[in-house]
Amino acid sequence: MFKKIIVTMLFLVLSLVLFACDKISNTETLITTGLTESSLETTTTLDACKALHVSYVYDELDYRLVFADEFENPSGIPSILKWKYQTGDGGWGNDELQYYTDGLNSTVVDGSLVISARKESLGDSQYTSSRMNSVKSFLYGKFEIRAMLPQGSGTWPAIWMMPEKSMYGSWPNSGEIDIMEHIGVDMNKVHFSIHTEKYYFKINTQKTFVSIIPSVSTEYHIYGIEWLPDKIIFFVDDVIKWIYSPTNYVDCPSSAEWPFDKPFYLILNLAIGGWGGTPYASFIEEQMKVDYVRVYQANNLFP
Repeated sequence: MFKKIIVTMLFLVLSLVLFACDKISNTETLITTGLTESSLETTTTLDACKALHVSYVYDELDYRLVFADEFENPSGIPSILKWKYQTGDGGWGNDELQYYTDGLNSTVVDGSLVISARKESLGDSQYTSSRMNSVKSFLYGKFEIRAMLPQGSGTWPAIWMMPEKSMYGSWPNSGEIDIMEHIGVDMNKVHFSIHTEKYYFKINTQKTFVSIIPSVSTEYHIYGIEWLPDKIIFFVDDVIKWIYSPTNYVDCPSSAEWPFDKPFYLILNLAIGGWGGTPYASFIEEQMKVDYVRVYQANNLFP
């Protein structure tokens, strides 16, 4: 019996020694890599934050043209290799009045895309127009769209972007980027906005900026963004108007503030009604003209 007690005690002592050695070894490993248990936990938390710890040098970004439409198709029809139509009516969630047709309201004339909104009945709508989505989607880059906008109450042209896939959930969780919106009831005021799970217009928390741009309906202007892994820069005619950076609002952004790390596609459309107001009494037709769409990306922006 005494021998069994001695053997048991020796086994316990040996186990304690091995456990202590293993603990020291693990601690040494953490120290060797520059981490302690507490710092490892902190690092894991930081890595979960979006739009942080990005590794690019802004002044060294090498942008190259990756997509362009100069709208010079002699057939007068926008390229089906570059654009597809989203069709139908029903208000589009914004009390809009138009029926979006399958190309009947989009033509190429004298080197420009012309999207025409007309007063004519189709389906349950008294107006028709066009909504064009780019076939290709993009992640980050510079986007430049040279356009001349319609005028008058009732018009609501927009140049914007939506996610290729709703990776973070249905709208607004997966994001929306409004490169340009203009409402005819408030001429020459251009709106730049983003919508996310935390920031969107239906709860009046959207992040947005408004700028006066003279002669939007009589002159072409370049509306664009520079979309980076940690911010989106909005500009008109190469002049920066607004920068959305999620870290200006929270220390550790999640997809609720920054869902903009997935591919998005471009949208060109001219809505009637809704935010644009009631169409003016003599409304027959208004047009949004787009001289070109150009997208640039930098290979050295990606890991």
